[in-house]
Amino acid sequence: MNRTNAGGAGTQGMPGNPGVPRTSGERADQGGAGEVGASGRHGAGGASGREGAGGASGRNGVGGASGVFVNHGGPGNPGSGGGAGAGAAGVNLPALRSHNAALVLDLLRTAGASGISRLELAERTGLTPQAVSKITARLRADGLATEAGRLASTGGKPRTVLRLVPDAGYAVGLHLDRDELTAVLCDLTGAVVAERHAPLDLGAGADAVVEGAAGEVSALLDGVSPLGVGVALPGPLDHRLGVLHRVTGFPEWDGFALRAALAGRLGLPVVVDKDTNAAALGVAVGAGARSGPGVVGGGSFAYLHLGTGLGAGLVIGGAVHRGARTGAGEFGHQVIQLDGPMCECGNRGCIEVLCLDAVGRGTVAEAARVLGAGAANLVGLLDIDLVLLGGRTVAAHEEVFLQGVGAVLEERARREGGGPAVPVRVAPGGARGVAEGAAQLLLAPLFGRGEG
Repeated sequence: MNRTNAGGAGTQGMPGNPGVPRTSGERADQGGAGEVGASGRHGAGGASGREGAGGASGRNGVGGASGVFVNHGGPGNPGSGGGAGAGAAGVNLPALRSHNAALVLDLLRTAGASGISRLELAERTGLTPQAVSKITARLRADGLATEAGRLASTGGKPRTVLRLVPDAGYAVGLHLDRDELTAVLCDLTGAVVAERHAPLDLGAGADAVVEGAAGEVSALLDGVSPLGVGVALPGPLDHRLGVLHRVTGFPEWDGFALRAALAGRLGLPVVVDKDTNAAALGVAVGAGARSGPGVVGGGSFAYLHLGTGLGAGLVIGGAVHRGARTGAGEFGHQVIQLDGPMCECGNRGCIEVLCLDAVGRGTVAEAARVLGAGAANLVGLLDIDLVLLGGRTVAAHEEVFLQGVGAVLEERARREGGGPAVPVRVAPGGARGVAEGAAQLLLAPLFGRGEG
């Protein structure tokens, strides 16, 4: 397998200002005529609102193939490379072109090796055939797309089929757990082409952890120049700034600027998010790449991660829900037993401590019922479509947790009489699911899938 970066996904950004990758625009409205594209939320005022961090210049980020993978601007520079801002008149054509190219790239990604024709691309995006031809020509010139053969003729000229070039770019996914590190190198489809594992002591101090993580990433790359590094670790943290808060059990990390530290050490763009958010993003994006869009519904699900701690990643309407302060998903520290055992967070009777105590006593079925009670709370609050379970503790006792959590949800559905219970499944990805999701923090925005 050729692991050399073909360079088609853009040049690397300034290491001192890695920021958060964003695509310019939103996927909600794919219609519209011509390359100017969608109306509605991504309409004539294209540069406004959430697109302030977009723009085609990529001056502070990963440059951008055809302006697709755009500005990695830092927290104090939300509008660089973007349009005129929220109240601006006129159309930000580079941003709109980036949005449309991301739509096309996403369809190439989900089509897989068999590819997709330009005509079908036009039909599924709502763009004109002329616009699709311009976009695909740029993608081919940038090395992101190539021919995958021709369709059988139905009387006219056989249609050319295009596909994504997986090795046109790579991203690193880094999972920093409390006691171990997992690093993966993924191509543009999200497939893992290399991985490394190492012990980790999150309590050893920031300098030791950053140095150890940087060493593992450098060894993983082996000459490959990636788009950047996505880092996933226990929260709470500020996803936008890449700054940690008071990680449960490790208060010394409070206020540490992990993104800036790793970016400075590696000389690469870095994105930081909670382990649960990364895993949820990996499921939402990766499922479409493996089996076509809509596998987990374009809908809503909760990913519950039980390992050395307990947290949740929430996907609402197909996008990761991080909340106004990027603090959503602190699921493990909801109190369900007022006089319960003391948790490291300072409260009593949190779901996390009740689950981990039960596992420690060997009563895994009890832990599964406790987790089910928390899952039922989420179902009641958010009306989600699916509950996914992950983490090493779940992996060691999959059937027990599936049955225990499922039984609680089924009982809830019977009491309410509102139809069948929300299904419970084990999340795909296994032990490296969080690391793969961390790589998607860099890859997903390239395909217009990084919103949330």
